[in-house]
Amino acid sequence: MTTATSTRPATLAQLRDSGWQSKTVKQELLANFTRMLAADDSLYPGIVGYEDTVIPEINIALLAGHDMLFLGEKGQAKSRLMRSLVAFLDPVIPYLDFPGVPIHEDPFAPITAAGKRFVSEHAPEETSIGWWPRQERYAERLSPGTKFADIIGEIDPSKLTGGVSMSTEEALHFGLIPRMHRGIFAMNELPELDELVQVGLFNILEERDVQIRGYPIRFDLDIFILFSANPSTYNRSGKVIPQLKDRIGSTIQTHYPRERTQAIEITQQESKIELNGDHPVQVPYFMSEIIEEITLQARKSKYVDQASGVSARFSLANYRAMVASARQRAIVLGESPAVPRISDLGHLYSSSLGKLELDLMGSHQMSEKQVLDALIAGAVKTIFEQYVEEFGLGEIGEIFRKGVRIEVGDMLPSSAYAERLQVVPPAWDKAFEVNASQDEAVRASCVEFVLAGLYSLDHISRAQKHGKLHYEF
Repeated sequence: MTTATSTRPATLAQLRDSGWQSKTVKQELLANFTRMLAADDSLYPGIVGYEDTVIPEINIALLAGHDMLFLGEKGQAKSRLMRSLVAFLDPVIPYLDFPGVPIHEDPFAPITAAGKRFVSEHAPEETSIGWWPRQERYAERLSPGTKFADIIGEIDPSKLTGGVSMSTEEALHFGLIPRMHRGIFAMNELPELDELVQVGLFNILEERDVQIRGYPIRFDLDIFILFSANPSTYNRSGKVIPQLKDRIGSTIQTHYPRERTQAIEITQQESKIELNGDHPVQVPYFMSEIIEEITLQARKSKYVDQASGVSARFSLANYRAMVASARQRAIVLGESPAVPRISDLGHLYSSSLGKLELDLMGSHQMSEKQVLDALIAGAVKTIFEQYVEEFGLGEIGEIFRKGVRIEVGDMLPSSAYAERLQVVPPAWDKAFEVNASQDEAVRASCVEFVLAGLYSLDHISRAQKHGKLHYEF
């Protein structure tokens, strides 16, 4: 049946004649997922690094018809994965369209008293059909502060004053989950959800019914439920009631990127920064490596609370700040392209502070700024040592051993670096995968990287004055 607006059935009679058949949400997901899997379609666009770990587990859970819990630390694409499952729904589905309808009823199998009554009292030719797009069939909620009435429902006082009995569904004001009947509902940070609400979710998963203020209201709810949680809280005793844990079909364990190259790909993909345009930016690969290495250093630092994790948004914010600093310099000095340097990392305080949770149980007395300085220094050293090992920077180091003294800074013109280094060794072009010998801005970035690297290995000294750094042997 075509889904073009002009040819969609508009009445129940037309819908029956079209051959449309009712399916549960999980049947619908299974049919579309199976078709796309067989056709080798792209199942989870934009998801990087999960091809051999997380994605196979999601696929199996879908084939098994399981509700899912995504268990992982912050910034591991849990919400993105849950939202991506919308792609396996039909583009649109029909529902009974009449005034006061509380939910999107299946035209052939209404579950509410109002829906059943409407179908019984109207001829199929008079029963209007609306169409519900899949983008509207997904809803999510953050657990902290969520009340029972928000997602399950509550007695509506205005209906009671009209003479409706509390023990009937007509007295209810529906919450988010009943309103997502025939859709997908996601509950983020499950362990932070009040136990009373967890019991309500348990009833829905187990019995598909709703109990409000002691009155059992039986609904054959058709809903696909997803959860997300952090391992440190989910595994803590008493945070999630055992009955609810037991009813969740599959637990999908997420993780941070296993390779730095994957992390770089994710950051560049998610940054959504236009590198071309009026003020183009060229990011040397080693600068992208340093940004990701800062995050990797944080994820293993003894000064950072590892139970809370270090989100991919940490890398993303730092990458944007680095590019913005380079672009500001290029705009002010009239340089093109803008090329990020090590000195641009001095602006990472604003993008990093608040994103790291320090380990306050340790004996250290370091501030968040001091921890960040240590992470940046460690990242520069790690990346520089890899370049030295792979390419050999002896020729470059030899230049600085001849007594060259160089001043660097985030607002220093690139020509200032070129004046100090008239001859660029051939190793530069090979080592940095950029044409450092012909572009002053690229050369300046390479110079700062080498200087910071040599300093990290204690080969040269560094002094700071008036916001600028001076390197010398």
